Amino acid sequence: MFLELKNTDIGYKTPLIKGVNASMDLGEVGLLIGNNGVGKTTLIKSILHQIPVLNGDISVNGKNVKTLSNKEIAEQIAVVFSKAQVPANYTLRDLVSLGKYIHYPYYFELNEEDKSEIEEIIIDLNLSQYKDFPLQKLSDGNLQKAFIGRALAQNSPMIILDEPTTHLDEENKIIILKLLRTLAKTQNKLILFSSHDWRLAKEFSDKIWFIKDLQLSSGITEDILIGHDELLNPKLFHFNEDFVPPKISAPVLQKEMLYSFLQKNFKKNLSSLNFEFKDGFWEIWIDNSQRKCGSFKEIADLIENYH
Repeated sequence: MFLELKNTDIGYKTPLIKGVNASMDLGEVGLLIGNNGVGKTTLIKSILHQIPVLNGDISVNGKNVKTLSNKEIAEQIAVVFSKAQVPANYTLRDLVSLGKYIHYPYYFELNEEDKSEIEEIIIDLNLSQYKDFPLQKLSDGNLQKAFIGRALAQNSPMIILDEPTTHLDEENKIIILKLLRTLAKTQNKLILFSSHDWRLAKEFSDKIWFIKDLQLSSGITEDILIGHDELLNPKLFHFNEDFVPPKISAPVLQKEMLYSFLQKNFKKNLSSLNFEFKDGFWEIWIDNSQRKCGSFKEIADLIENYH
């Protein structure tokens, strides 16, 4: 395995994550998820040996990160943090080109092969029209993609990205996620990235690392999702103290939308009602009689008349 964590405690003075045993290999895409504050960024910084582990070992390409210099780590791992300092007086092309300078002294000029590769990265990220723009004039989304481009130009076998789809619209999120998966599969790179938008990102990942209650669960994406019911079934938030919900039998999305609609619009006890979603319609049982509604407006009218 290219990346291995063995009995590792992650944190500062006290562990945020205990006893981590996880691994990933080249050619795999891993998705790191968990609530804010559980230790996702701390885990990333520990892999980079920016924060020492409290216990256990982390190895990259068969070597303990404790034994690697900063340059050696950079040669093995490219990284994109969600908050990065924007260099002054740089264009987008300049920023992407910086990824090449882990291989050369700063005073070297890039060769034609390097320049060609940089242009290809800019094209793949759909940034060609902005390549000569100063970084300060880029949108947050295009700036984020430019930093990703710098990591790609580094040509390291492993890439870590902390929230790479932040600030991106749906189309650009998919562009980035497709590109990361293509890189993993065609160039045999290990990609590990964190995301709050994990419902979209899961479609592109081979493995999930899920952090909860000081523990990290790792495995094939679908195994982790099936094994953690809270990930697939969103919480139905209750904020209306006068609202008592009805019985609802429906797929997750329809159930969530009905619950939201009823709670916002009715401060009353609806526990005597029974809703079932079938063939695109809501079947509603009221006092042993059945009604059928095709929209939330029809449901609202029915409840208003009933009560």
